[in-house]
Amino acid sequence: MRKWNLAITYLPKADAVRAGKCRQTIRPVGKGPKKQEGDLIRFHGWSGRPYWSSWSWVSQYEKLWLAEDILIIPTGMLHYHNDKFQKEVNWDSWEMRNLAIYDGIVSPTGEALRDVLFSKNKIPKDGLEAQVLRW
Repeated sequence: MRKWNLAITYLPKADAVRAGKCRQTIRPVGKGPKKQEGDLIRFHGWSGRPYWSSWSWVSQYEKLWLAEDILIIPTGMLHYHNDKFQKEVNWDSWEMRNLAIYDGIVSPTGEALRDVLFSKNKIPKDGLEAQVLRW
């Protein structure tokens, strides 16, 4: 079990996480170890410029009950199953709308989720490995 501290820079989500109304985030995998079910996770905001300022708030640690591997691609997401990425879900699908609702996206559509993800991350043409995390 690991402990993770994650920043929230999408302000509508920060308010929802702090109020306990949003219990999901989608995060790139990065170079370190992946997050796993059972890990502890907490969130914080920044008082000014991200990574250059102090934390403005911090939540309590919560246990992850879902850490699903995905690949974010220009047309949607691929879900990981049977040791490979498969089952493409397009941005305009009902699945993406549900993901946007769980993720605290304003307005909760797959297209709005795409816009937020692309504004916060560099998504290469061949995709970005990420995880859907729920606590």
